[in-house]
Amino acid sequence: MSAPCLIDHTGCGRALSDDWSGELTKVGWRARSATPVVAVAVLPGMPLFEIAVPLEVFATPRPGLVEPPYAVRLCAEDPSSDFGAFSLQVSHGFADLADADTVIVPALPAWDHPVPESLVVALQDARARGARVVGLCTGSFALAAAGILDGLTATTHWMYADELASRYPQVRVDRDVLYAGNAQVMTSAGTASGLDLCIELLRRDHGAAVANDVARRMVIAPHREGGQAQFVRAKPPSTTDRSLGPVLMWGLEHLDEGIGATELAAAHHISTRTLSRYFREQLGSSPTRWLVEQRVRRAQELLEQTSFTIAQIAPMAGFESTSTLRSHFVSVVGISPRDYRRLFNPGT
Repeated sequence: MSAPCLIDHTGCGRALSDDWSGELTKVGWRARSATPVVAVAVLPGMPLFEIAVPLEVFATPRPGLVEPPYAVRLCAEDPSSDFGAFSLQVSHGFADLADADTVIVPALPAWDHPVPESLVVALQDARARGARVVGLCTGSFALAAAGILDGLTATTHWMYADELASRYPQVRVDRDVLYAGNAQVMTSAGTASGLDLCIELLRRDHGAAVANDVARRMVIAPHREGGQAQFVRAKPPSTTDRSLGPVLMWGLEHLDEGIGATELAAAHHISTRTLSRYFREQLGSSPTRWLVEQRVRRAQELLEQTSFTIAQIAPMAGFESTSTLRSHFVSVVGISPRDYRRLFNPGT
C-alpha cells in the first residue's frame, strides 16, 4: 500500500512515511485520501440551513485555494425520500457513509426524532473504519445513539443540552462551548455554530490561512470567541455597557507588544474588572484567554506563510519566549509549532 496523502495548505497532496503518519495520528492529524470525501447524512424534515452549512463549506468549488476539492455526497436511508418543502438530489444510501473521510450529521428534524437503526449502524461502521464523525446541533443525538460519544466531551444546542445529558449519561456534555470533541469526533452547538465547526474542520485539513480566507469570502468570523452562554438569555444592557469591537481591534493591532488585560483596559480608560465583565458578558471568555488564542492564530499564519524561525515568530505574535509559544500553541492547536509548520509549510 502506498503512503497516505496529507492535504496541505498549498493544495498539494504529500506522501508521508509510515513513521511520520503514525506520529500525526498520535497528535490527532489524520491522513486523508487524495480527494477527501465528506458524506452528509440527511433525513426528511431536517432544517435546510443545517444541511446547507457543510455543503457551503465543503462542496463550493474554491480553485486555487482548497486543492484538491472535497468530494461531497448526500446520503439518505432511502435516496428517493420526499424531503418536503425542498428537493435534494440524493444518490447515496447510509451504507455509503462508511468509506467517507468525514461523516456529518446535521440537526435532526427534532431533538427527540428517532434515529434510524440504519443510520446508527452506518455511523458505527464509519467510526470503526477511521472516519472523522461530526454532529451539528441536535445531530449530536445521532452520534450519542450510536455510542460514538461515550466517554467524550460533546455539546449540542443549549436548549437541549440537559436532554442529551439525561438520555446519554455516559457523555460529558459541555453546555457552554460552540463546539467540542477531539480530532476524530466533534459536535457543535446550535445553528450558526455548525459554521464555526465546519470552518474549524477546514482549518485542520488545510491550515489557518485557507480557513481564514474561506471565512472572509463567506463574510463570517474565522474564529468566534466564547461559548453559548453569551446567547442563552439576553438581558437589557446597562447604560455603562460598551461594545468590545474597538477593544478587540486595538488588541489585534498591538499583539506583538506583549499587552495583557491591564493594557487593554488602560487603552480604553476602563478598569480591568469592568473589562473582564465585558468579555464575560459579550464573549463568554476572559481578556487573557482571548489574547492567548489570538496570539496562537497569529503564530499559525506566520508559520504557514513565512520562513521566520519559531524564535522570531514568538515575539512577533506577542509571546515572551519560544517555550511560552510552544506551550500555548500545543494547548490550543494540539500539536507543536514545529510539527504544524511541517504540515502546512513543508518548504521552510
